[in-house]
Order: sequence, then C-alpha cells, then structure tokens
Amino acid sequence: MNFQIRQAITSNVQGDSAAEFRDTVEDAIERGDEHLLPGLGVFLEKWWNTSSPDEQQQFTEKLSKAFQN
Repeated sequence: MNFQIRQAITSNVQGDSAAEFRDTVEDAIERGDEHLLPGLGVFLEKWWNTSSPDEQQQFTEKLSKAFQN
C-alpha cells in the first residue's frame, strides 16, 4: 500500500476556514494522542514553506523559549 500522509491530510483539510484549522489544531493538542502528531507536522511544514524568513525567525525564537521552561 502506498499511503501518502501529506496527501491524505491535505485532502482532509483542503478548503477549511481559519476557524476550522484552529479547531483542528486545538482538538489535536487537547486530545494529546500521538497519532495526531503527523498531522500537526504537515500543518507546520505547509506553514513553514509559505512563511517569510522573518515569520520563521519569530517562530523559532518562540519555540526555543517554549522549550527552555
């Protein structure tokens, strides 16, 4: 079986509104199920690839701080 997780996740959320994406992310975090982590990873990858260098820098600075606590 040739299962492409990126394609599956993209198909499942294509056309979702910003509110729907927020709900999806918050639900995944609230559940805490590890099987949802690949989906969040796909979201991060899509965001990263469409973000400016400044946005990426801000994100990595916040991420670094979050893991220092």
